[in-house]
Amino acid sequence: MNGELNYITFALGKGRLANKTLDLLEEIGITCEEMKDKDTRKLIFVNEELKLKFFLAKGPDVPTYVEYGAADIGVVGKDTILEENRKCYEVLDLGFGKCRMCVCGPRESGELLKHHEMIRVATKYPRIAKDYFYNRKHQTVDIIKLNGSIELAPIVGLSEVIVDIVETGSTLKENGLMVLEEVCPLSARMIVNQVSMKMEAERIGDLIRRIKERL
Repeated sequence: MNGELNYITFALGKGRLANKTLDLLEEIGITCEEMKDKDTRKLIFVNEELKLKFFLAKGPDVPTYVEYGAADIGVVGKDTILEENRKCYEVLDLGFGKCRMCVCGPRESGELLKHHEMIRVATKYPRIAKDYFYNRKHQTVDIIKLNGSIELAPIVGLSEVIVDIVETGSTLKENGLMVLEEVCPLSARMIVNQVSMKMEAERIGDLIRRIKERL
């Protein structure tokens, strides 16, 4: 029977998310020994017996691989799903990698937010920021896309506030910034390609069920 099965392919966000996901999969009996070799130069890892493939990708690329069917299943942060806005099904909140997307800045910027002033917002997440200010707050802002330490922007006067991920808030505190508004809670999510969900309904459904039971 196993000879006829197609492979189901996982794209995992590199780093902590991938490690946590692999631990979780191991708990339900899905292992990938090849991935444990730290020195490997391989890009794709296979579990022949279960007909599964795994590869690691940069977080923002995971939803792209899933939308186009290069991966059937992806694991990535909710922030990336919102920012990339790809066509996939979000099927599970895995509960790890918990943090929040927030509007942060010096205390005095809180007033500017209350009065819907025209302010500058620096962020790595322009889509999330725009959706929050334009669609939820109905506030017109100037959004500036940055790639590095976002906390720097209000300190050097590039922007009044930032939209960024907050875990403990200690970096903010150290730099005289604080959380002014919460945009949304974040955590690791499992996403599935829309066609795979139909074609491999049984195997993917079974997998989701087993993970749910573990959580």
